[in-house]
Amino acid sequence: MKNDGELTVNVIAIKASVHLPIDHKLLVQNLTAQVFNNASVPASAQATFPYVFAVSKYLQPGTFDLVGTIVYEIDQNPFQSTFYNGTIEVVESGGFLSIESVFLVTLGLALLFLLGLWLHGQLQRISKKNKKAPKVEVGTRSTDASMDEWLQGTAYAQSLSKKAKKK
Repeated sequence: MKNDGELTVNVIAIKASVHLPIDHKLLVQNLTAQVFNNASVPASAQATFPYVFAVSKYLQPGTFDLVGTIVYEIDQNPFQSTFYNGTIEVVESGGFLSIESVFLVTLGLALLFLLGLWLHGQLQRISKKNKKAPKVEVGTRSTDASMDEWLQGTAYAQSLSKKAKKK
């Protein structure tokens, strides 16, 4: 705090609050106020005041607005001034593994496994279609000679007559 005035400024407290960035009127959390006893800043001087805070552990990660205010008095008249009004990012604390990350990894692996099974089934179905042998007509076999009269005079009829003579 910088006091450019002619009177001493008595610092009473520093407080802060967390708001939703969409609507600043919606208060998410009031942070602890730091009260100072006998803290003053003489005329034409500067001073710094520590203010340590932590948001609730139940606050979901995301973007929020943080408003920091200093409460002071000059000549027994109270005043307050906003010294910080900006956006902060709340992140999850903790290690590498969380319940959400374990769930997402498990879900991803299960989806990949199901995709693999589906692709395997599709390949099996396609390969079965390709393995079917084409049908080839082998002709008919008849012992009735009248059925073979259309073959008379051909090489096939002559080979049949030679086979019949050998028996």
